[in-house]
Amino acid sequence: MALVTVDDLRAAQKRIAGVAVRTPLMPCPWADTLSGGPGSGRTLHLKPEGLQPTGAFKIRGAVNRLAAFTAEERARGVVAQSSGNHAQAVAYAAQRLGIRCVVVMPDTSPAVKIENTRSFGAEVVVVPMHERDTTPADLAAEHGYVWVPPYDDPWIIAGQGTVGMEIAEDAAALDLDLRTVLVPVSGGGLISGVAAALKLTMPGVRIIGVEPELAGDAAESFRSGERRVWPFERTHRTIADGLRTNSLGVLPWEHVQAYVDDIITVTEDEIRAAVAVLARRGRLVAEPSGAVTTAAYLHHGDEFEGRSVAAVVSGGNVDPALLAELLA
Repeated sequence: MALVTVDDLRAAQKRIAGVAVRTPLMPCPWADTLSGGPGSGRTLHLKPEGLQPTGAFKIRGAVNRLAAFTAEERARGVVAQSSGNHAQAVAYAAQRLGIRCVVVMPDTSPAVKIENTRSFGAEVVVVPMHERDTTPADLAAEHGYVWVPPYDDPWIIAGQGTVGMEIAEDAAALDLDLRTVLVPVSGGGLISGVAAALKLTMPGVRIIGVEPELAGDAAESFRSGERRVWPFERTHRTIADGLRTNSLGVLPWEHVQAYVDDIITVTEDEIRAAVAVLARRGRLVAEPSGAVTTAAYLHHGDEFEGRSVAAVVSGGNVDPALLAELLA
């Protein structure tokens, strides 16, 4: 499969304009005091994708894919699978475009994500986790739906890559000497698109993926040079529910090999602390999956010393009870 191109990324920017929010690249001077002090030589800028209409970056890929449907595909309807953020994004995009939408969600999904998906008019089918990735194929075969996967798709990757295009544009506008960009890793659609966008427009920038230690399949894959698959029972130990996918997708793995410089992991305690810090100091609501990059900056900052760093906060769809617990 071919890697996405700059033309693919620019076309995606046009398709999502007016639907996805062009989120800012926010300076975070408070972060320097928590990761080594003002004299550390590090600066942090956050890309807050929780400001999207569906609360996460996934709207970018979903809109890019559904907006490119033919009339025949629109008439067939769409099916997708997700623990929550892709579900909400596809449901939102389908509602705007008048497309029937069915979403398969595992029974481990946060209630707030299931409720939000239904609020956008989608039919939600809740299944055991081990059936999440097989049920859409069955429904597509039975009803003729177009299957829109969460990450292993060039349209999805190009849509998520608009995050990277905006980072590059804003870094230039701010005259920011951006050296490193931190991106959450799950199935790999986001980091694939962001890495492609930045490597193709900002040569020299380092792209570092971040994932939980308890769901570190991508880090293991990167170290070994082979795409590794972890059992769901293993990845589901992490609080970061959006990063529990047990392997990189096939096409994302090709992008990771081509464009990503490193993948690191963070602990559960570091993730929990980052959610609280983002709320208290950054005034941003972040779900644990979105907070992993801030956790990496705050707790592993020595790896980025002397560099300007941008971190993608990928979403803010956190269960209210969990947020209250983390802020207590």
